[in-house]
Amino acid sequence: MSKLFGNIIKIMAAASAIFLLGAAAFFYQSFFKPAFPAKSALTPFVVGQGDNLFKIAANLENAGFISNQWVFDAYVLLKRKYNVLQAGTYFLTPASSAKEIADAIIDGDTALVTVTVPEGLTIQQTEERLRELGAIGISGQKAERWKSEFGFLQSVPQNASLEGFLFPDTYHFPYGLETEGVTRSMLENFDQKMSEEMKTEIESPKKTIFQIVTMASLIEKEVNTSEDRRIVSGILWKRMEAGIPLQVDATIAYITGKKTSNISKDETAIDSPYNTYRYRGLPLGPISNPGKDSILAAIYPAESNFWYYLSTPEGKTIFSRTLEDHNKAKVKYLK
Repeated sequence: MSKLFGNIIKIMAAASAIFLLGAAAFFYQSFFKPAFPAKSALTPFVVGQGDNLFKIAANLENAGFISNQWVFDAYVLLKRKYNVLQAGTYFLTPASSAKEIADAIIDGDTALVTVTVPEGLTIQQTEERLRELGAIGISGQKAERWKSEFGFLQSVPQNASLEGFLFPDTYHFPYGLETEGVTRSMLENFDQKMSEEMKTEIESPKKTIFQIVTMASLIEKEVNTSEDRRIVSGILWKRMEAGIPLQVDATIAYITGKKTSNISKDETAIDSPYNTYRYRGLPLGPISNPGKDSILAAIYPAESNFWYYLSTPEGKTIFSRTLEDHNKAKVKYLK
């Protein structure tokens, strides 16, 4: 009898071992092996605010990212991370394992969209760059809406857009970020790039940030190098003080939508507050979103004996002291 009992115990132990090995193999396969290795395409998956572990797991199975929601639940519960699953949009693939997907949601490894906004784009051109995010309302954003958050906007006229203040840079935005989130990130970046020293320097000659950014937007569109930008800045501020029209071709290009090289003499007579041929002083507002180098040039202009400049088709800047010399340069370089 005791021998029979002993055999039964051995059989049960062996069966238990086989079961445990099978369970371990099943869970290993489920945890660490992709559910659908052949399906490698990345697809957005949204974890909503307040979604609990079981809802997330069910949604993942229904969407075809995992083969068994209970295995996903078990993994997260074993890690004791069920209360730190983070809301957001994730780029997931069924070629990832349940463990990899769970870890991504635990770590908050949300999907990012990388967008590079070059210096000198207008607000409409910037919006086109951001269109893939769905942030298509950038150009309609008014500075007034943001003045309570960003003090540097206080000098911007009431009905003005954010032209000039959407700082050019490479951004990594969460996928699906709404227009206000994109706008806030770009304004925060502008604020970070404007050091306290720069802000103090702007205030010392009694200029406003709006005036500086407007000037910087002209400089950004007119010349390419740091040295030339500072010289052009000095020329333009000097012409303003002397009551001479700035005559910046880039303002006509902004009005017409043409390239600077394609504007006509007749177009310099267009009646627009942005026309620096027709009206003295700065245009109504910025004509582009300038980079830091152009902003620095506007703040720190270089003194020179020059009053005129032009850009050759090759991008070289030619400076002149007199109108006569300037006209000669036009004949020589702009045939």
